[in-house]
Amino acid sequence: MKFFLLFLFLLLTGIMCSREHIQFTPEIHIEHVWGRDFPDIGIYSSPRAADLNGDGFKDLIFGTGKLEMMETHIGIVALSGATGETLWQLPAHDQVYGSATLLDITGNGTQDVIINGRAAMLKAIEGRTGKIIWEFMSDASHSIAKERGYFNFYNAQLIPDQNGDGLPDLLVANGGDFTVQPYDPNRPAGKLMIIASATGEIIAEATVPDGKETYMSAVVAKLHPDDEDYTVIYGTGGETIGGSLYRTTLTDVLREDLTGSIELATGVNKGFIAPPVLADLTNDGTLDIAVNSVDGRVIAIRGTDSAILWSVTTENREVYGSIAVGNFTDQNRIDLFTTFSIGVWPNLRDNEQLLINGMTGEVLARETFGIFQTATPVVADFNNDGFDDVLLSINIGYEQFDGSFIYEHFLVVYDLYNDYQYSINDLEEGANLASTPWIGDLDGNGKLDIIYSVLGDNRDIFAMNGFKMSRLRSTYNLDKKVKWGSYMGSSYNGIYEKN
Repeated sequence: MKFFLLFLFLLLTGIMCSREHIQFTPEIHIEHVWGRDFPDIGIYSSPRAADLNGDGFKDLIFGTGKLEMMETHIGIVALSGATGETLWQLPAHDQVYGSATLLDITGNGTQDVIINGRAAMLKAIEGRTGKIIWEFMSDASHSIAKERGYFNFYNAQLIPDQNGDGLPDLLVANGGDFTVQPYDPNRPAGKLMIIASATGEIIAEATVPDGKETYMSAVVAKLHPDDEDYTVIYGTGGETIGGSLYRTTLTDVLREDLTGSIELATGVNKGFIAPPVLADLTNDGTLDIAVNSVDGRVIAIRGTDSAILWSVTTENREVYGSIAVGNFTDQNRIDLFTTFSIGVWPNLRDNEQLLINGMTGEVLARETFGIFQTATPVVADFNNDGFDDVLLSINIGYEQFDGSFIYEHFLVVYDLYNDYQYSINDLEEGANLASTPWIGDLDGNGKLDIIYSVLGDNRDIFAMNGFKMSRLRSTYNLDKKVKWGSYMGSSYNGIYEKN
């Protein structure tokens, strides 16, 4: 009955999508395994998965929070993947919006957790117990952090050992002062930092060359296996301030000098926020760079020489989420799928989705699903036809007689090869603003699991006063490895691996 009412609502309003053949009965059988309610807090963080308690199931790690500059008794959480029960939880002095980096720091065979947030929040946590290993600033608050020259931390990436302790270390971006007024150009410059994973000590710290703020999680990789040095991609600028996308080397970050960075792309009035993805779009053996700019462009840059391969420009659009990668319509070609917000910040309402030929930049499909959110699509072959499908977290909203809105949420699979969309769960009250789902195999049984979150307030899409995290399970066997099943990909590093 609920699917019928949804279908009737969409036909009357047209608010969610323009396709009349969307199906509201699951094409695949999905079971609801568990759901956990968290009152009084919200979620922007995207979950990560690792077996923390040794039961053979991957568990879920994520951050939570309230409004900016508000402490919370539950800021970082680990849930049992099997049951949804809390394994451990920690308080936080501000929002923990980051997605965890996983590394066995303690050497006990269990992944430990490095997670980030506002006000210089960067913590390393023992995965088994939830005990703090180190904190970047144990006395942090926004004012204290700002006085010391530190702001938000973004998702950290593992790099080779730099201090000789035998452990990989961390590359992480820091920047962004949310207290500065939107169009005020006087903003603190962003930094790239190298931090010891075992202790949290600073190994190197380099300021971005244009003096702009940064909100982007940097990515790092050898673009070609024979490269001597690692390439680092980072961005500057924000919603109302221009910035650029840059390429540098890990060596230059260690030298604390980014003046030799190569400018790959620039935005005059808006910058680069969502992390780029690295994928071999040209089939030449070298990773290329694809990125969304806030001003509504998708740009592909050749990894061999930093030349722009192509650029897709949209009018009256902005982008705050990252890009999903897969073989959607051609098994021999990597394509890109991304979501735009229609309008200009802060007046953003509906979403538009594009499928783009990764080699040529041709727009292969265009849709309008749902209303504003910044969660990134994730990718798996849901029907085992050999082609990747996109899973979208969809918000819908409708106006009441008093001018207020009611929000609801559900999950949609978009089969791009067959040009077909279908839902996999019931409508739920509330919305998902920024938490990208996790999809993969939690228990090693060869079947697809889906982890997703919904904010509980059905009248305020930005509310941070309760959310629910749920686990769904498909009865389909996974015949293909899930390569893009989380924010920044299944390996959490922004790199798409063909094999």
